[in-house]
Amino acid sequence: MRCGTVSIIGRPNVGKSTLLNCILNMKLAITTDKVGTTRNIIEGIYQDHDSQIIFIDTPGVSRPLDKLGTLLNQKAYQYIDDVDVVLFLIDVTAKLGKGDQFILEKIEPHKPVFLLLNKIDKITPTQLLKVIDNAKEVYDFAEIIPISALTGSGKKDLITTLKKYLPVQEPIFSNDELTNVSTRFIMAEFVREKIMQLTKREVPHAVTCVVEKYEEQDDLVNIQVLVIVDRDNLKKIIIGKNGQMLKKVGTLARKDMEEFLHKKVYLETHVKTIEHWRDKEKYLAELGFEEESE
Repeated sequence: MRCGTVSIIGRPNVGKSTLLNCILNMKLAITTDKVGTTRNIIEGIYQDHDSQIIFIDTPGVSRPLDKLGTLLNQKAYQYIDDVDVVLFLIDVTAKLGKGDQFILEKIEPHKPVFLLLNKIDKITPTQLLKVIDNAKEVYDFAEIIPISALTGSGKKDLITTLKKYLPVQEPIFSNDELTNVSTRFIMAEFVREKIMQLTKREVPHAVTCVVEKYEEQDDLVNIQVLVIVDRDNLKKIIIGKNGQMLKKVGTLARKDMEEFLHKKVYLETHVKTIEHWRDKEKYLAELGFEEESE
């Protein structure tokens, strides 16, 4: 059996998490148009009759503007070297720039690097050929594969080609495993995604979500999610006038939860500032800060 690890890297908003979801045929990683959406390393396990491929979704690499940005870059770098293949994803509607070159320079020499040209549905074949020609001048890619993470175009070609580069070995995970993260983590991320999608740019980076209660019954799952923010004005924004924003967040998140769990979900969401949460250190660590000593 062909079995190995594959890291998906690239700049923010090029479609890394969308690609992971496309490969797995399920929503595992949240997606938004905001930088910093992916904070944690998520592994998605693809399996078929002759292969097991562990795809690793990483935070987008960009010029860090704060401690969180630095932390996310460090997380991404950790999964560039210790894998069998690197998938370098770009948005074909944007030119390869200094940011892309910076990431490529971080990759260990002689490691197989695939260039994945995402969003090919947005350009013409002639434009695509120009992108490919330009890319060949930038880096010696092992493979160049046009894809659309949104429609699934190129997915079959990607899987087939990847298998040629993976070692022959026993499976790393059992047949029924899908990911390295817990169901509780995924449920909390669904809520964070909706907050990021529905609120303005100043809110998302100061928000994290945790599941405080998860009770599964035969045909119903009771879930309670706590939204944690760092100051009162953000709490007011997320709750909204008469609680309407938080209600909308819950309605949309519950839909994703039910599709993932294949059960009805009763969801409760509430918001606290960090001063009123018992696990302040965990929150600060996730956002890339250490609590200041007095």
